[in-house]
Amino acid sequence: MTRVLVTGAGGQLGRELQRSVPDGVDCLALGRGQLDIADSAAVSRVVGEQRPEVLINAAAYTAVDQAETEADAAMRINAEGAGNLAAACAEHGVRMLHISTDFVFDGNSSTPYTAEAATSPLGEYGRSKLAGEEAVRNALPAAVIMRTAWVYSAFGGNFVKTMLRLMAERDTLSVVADQVGTPTWANGLARALWQVVDRPTLQGIYHWTDAGVCSWYDFAVAIAEESAALGLLDCAPRVLPIPGSAYPTPARRPSFSVLDKQDTWEALGVAGVHWRVQLRKMLQELKES
Repeated sequence: MTRVLVTGAGGQLGRELQRSVPDGVDCLALGRGQLDIADSAAVSRVVGEQRPEVLINAAAYTAVDQAETEADAAMRINAEGAGNLAAACAEHGVRMLHISTDFVFDGNSSTPYTAEAATSPLGEYGRSKLAGEEAVRNALPAAVIMRTAWVYSAFGGNFVKTMLRLMAERDTLSVVADQVGTPTWANGLARALWQVVDRPTLQGIYHWTDAGVCSWYDFAVAIAEESAALGLLDCAPRVLPIPGSAYPTPARRPSFSVLDKQDTWEALGVAGVHWRVQLRKMLQELKES
C-alpha cells in the first residue's frame, strides 16, 4: 500500500481526492482543524509521525477578492504553509504534489500558458500562490506543482453552484464575457493527481484543467442549458454578456488564463475531456444526490 497524506481535506479537491482513492493507496486526509499547515512544528511532527510516501497539498486560501485586504493571511497559508509542508517532506523523504493556480499569470497572452511561461500575478492571491510555488521548489526541487483553474464540484461554494442558485431565482442574469479560461471539475483533477502519484519519476510544473476554452458567460450559458435539460431548473434563464468593467471586483482577474495541458496529458497518457462533458457529469451527480 502507498501511504498518501492529503491536506485540505474539507475543500472541493480534498473531498474529491478522498472519493477517488485508487486501489493500493492508504489515504489519510487532514482538514484545517486537524493540521494548521502554517504551523511549521505541527507540520513536521505530523509528517514525521504519519510517514507518508506522498503528500498532496490541497490546502489553500482561495478567497481571491478577500485576499486584497487579507494579504498576510493569504501569504501565511499559500506561501508559508506550502513551504512548511515542502520542508517537512524534504526532512522525512516524502514526495510532494502541490496545487497552484492560473492566477500566477497576468492574462496578457493570446495563446495558452505553458508551464515555462513567465509569471506575473495581478493580485494578492496570485502573488501568495506564486510565493508558495517558489517555497516548494526551494525546499523540495523534485516536487510536482500542478496549476489548475476555475475549479468546481458538487461540494462547497463555486461558480456552478452559485449560478444554479441565481438561475432558480431570476429570469435573467448578466455574466462577464471578456475573461477567458477553462473550467475544471475537481473530480477530474483528483483523478489526474492520483495518476501523478502512480508515476514517481514525475517532477516539476504541470498544468491541468478540462479541455476547451470559454468565457464566464459561455460557462454560465452551458450551466443554464445543461441544468434545464436535466430538470435541475424548470427552464434555462436568459444569460446576458457584459464586460468585466460592468462588474468590478476588488481583485483584478486575468483576461486570458487558458493553460496549456499537452505536456501533462502526454506524461499521464490521457486525453483531455472537454469542460462541457465534465460539467454535465457533475450536474448529473448533483441531480442524483
